[in-house]
Amino acid sequence: MLRAAGVGVGDEVIVPAFGNVEVSEAVALAGARPVFADIDPATYCLDTKAAEAAVTSRTAAIVVVHRFGRSADIAGMHVVGQRHGLLVLQSGESEVPYDEVAQRRQRAAYLDTKLRGVCTPEGGVGHTYQQYVVRVLGNGRPDRDAFARALRARGVDCRVPVKTPVHRLPGFRQCVILPETELAADETLALPVDASLTKRDMQRVVSACNALGGLLQPAF
Repeated sequence: MLRAAGVGVGDEVIVPAFGNVEVSEAVALAGARPVFADIDPATYCLDTKAAEAAVTSRTAAIVVVHRFGRSADIAGMHVVGQRHGLLVLQSGESEVPYDEVAQRRQRAAYLDTKLRGVCTPEGGVGHTYQQYVVRVLGNGRPDRDAFARALRARGVDCRVPVKTPVHRLPGFRQCVILPETELAADETLALPVDASLTKRDMQRVVSACNALGGLLQPAF
């Protein structure tokens, strides 16, 4: 899509650092340079104001990635694109059958009301809960990682959605200030809400999380 739009050598493309490296790799393969902008802490998608602040005379496009079942502010991004004459592209998540989405929403609603000690996600319009991402607040990554290990020991299949932001990876490392991206990478944890989970499975998730109190001491 980037090549078809004429994006190439000498161009810059604004992308999120919180998420898959494949987006930045696609920009590099087109011959352009990925420029990282910060995310909205509620949706984990590119923040419109941050994206606009990253625009330079070399910016050719913005790639918006929908994250965890939440949609990015596409309307806002198109306003930015029109204002600066930029191409706005979307990278979406795979579609899920409606009945499966309904079951995920049901499980997410259960977690919303039962979980204690972690920050539950903001639902938002149309959230499909491809991942149910909570925040384990504390003094940084050791707290979240210790919490995740303790959950797994209790039989809960949780995962860290983004271990390392792209702007810290070899080949894409940039000296850029992305506070919301860094905080999200340190605090987020995806809990299971798959349609296959039983009521007992969901009760196990809640029991394990609430027993931990949301914060463990850093493990050294």
